[in-house]
Amino acid sequence: MNKPSSQASGLARTIALRYVSVGKRSQLVSFMSAISVFGLALGVAILITVLSVMNGFDREMRENILGIVPHVTVYTEENFSSQAWDEIQARVMDNPKVAAMAPLIQNAGVVSTGRANKGVLVNGVDASRESDISVIGRFMKEGSLQALADNRWGAVIGRTLASQLGVGVNDELILYSPNISINPLTPLATLRRFTVTGIFQVGTQQLDSELVLINLDAARAFYRMRSNFNGLRLRAIDPLQADELSRELARDLPPGMILESWTRQLGAIYNNIQFSRSIISFMLWLLIGVAAFNLIVSLIMIVRDKRSDIAILRTLGASPGLIGRIFMWQGCLIGLIGIAIGVALGILGSLQVSNFAAWIERRFGIQLLNADVYPIDFLPSQLQGSDVLVVAGGVLLLAILATVYPARRASSVQPAQALRSAD
Repeated sequence: MNKPSSQASGLARTIALRYVSVGKRSQLVSFMSAISVFGLALGVAILITVLSVMNGFDREMRENILGIVPHVTVYTEENFSSQAWDEIQARVMDNPKVAAMAPLIQNAGVVSTGRANKGVLVNGVDASRESDISVIGRFMKEGSLQALADNRWGAVIGRTLASQLGVGVNDELILYSPNISINPLTPLATLRRFTVTGIFQVGTQQLDSELVLINLDAARAFYRMRSNFNGLRLRAIDPLQADELSRELARDLPPGMILESWTRQLGAIYNNIQFSRSIISFMLWLLIGVAAFNLIVSLIMIVRDKRSDIAILRTLGASPGLIGRIFMWQGCLIGLIGIAIGVALGILGSLQVSNFAAWIERRFGIQLLNADVYPIDFLPSQLQGSDVLVVAGGVLLLAILATVYPARRASSVQPAQALRSAD
């Protein structure tokens, strides 16, 4: 019972394959098939590439930018005793959402050289524990964090800030404190010379141009603080739960503590990335939908062009079901070819889009991503197999659905009427 059915399916695939392939007597069929393949392949390739770029932005935000920016910062403007800070640290680490913690002295400052002045955010950090809370060591271009640990009056700054100030490693800069020293004659600004021990480049304008890292002990002395530190930097197990973690800690910690999550500074950017991903994906799926509609039109035209062939097959004993399967197989083959080409081009594009964008910037002297507007100044990409599978599966489903109506049109062709029309 299964043998005739399998033979009929094999015959349907063979005829459909001939219709898809190029032939001298089927130029219209081959042209329409090529147009359909091109449309599907283009849509698949663009969608995979764009999704990879959006994945790259998401990865840079999660692993790099959020690897440097504290997920939650706990600080106070009051002078807490060492015992009070020990109790605060114990309460913080009791929360299961906290992965790591490090002390912090955070304050504003102004850095100056003979070339320029710049307002900055000064972070006094424990260089020996920095790797537990931050991945900034990955982005060191000159010098190292270890050099910061070895030099009490050392400073690590971003490359953009170094360029603005005209300094490099082992050069000196002056750091001014907002605190004013009062003497009988005139108020004097508190200042100190620091030696640049390292330069980092994250690719984010806010970090590369405004962040200065100095030793925790140096910050305590420079800002004339009584307590060992005035804040804590927290790394959450899941960065996206930073707001929830802040709310939980606010209930557990004593009054006077201020909690800020990374979403205050970068949350809008991250939400915009996610929103852009959804909108762009929707628009590209519409593009693929247009390609699927083009496949429907192409198959209908092919059915009209092959009415005489259909009539001959019917007179030879082919059932309407067999005729329908021929054109369903043809639509599926077109879809599979388009998906295969599109996936190959999409993977290639995803792997090379960063290099291509960098080449365009070098070749034409332009900057595609301005660090003043975007969180990073380069085009990232991360190819995910799940995206490829979802895109390929979704397009194949659309291709199968696109064959239903043309296949019904083909199976309803009456042999006698078709042969008279051919005459």
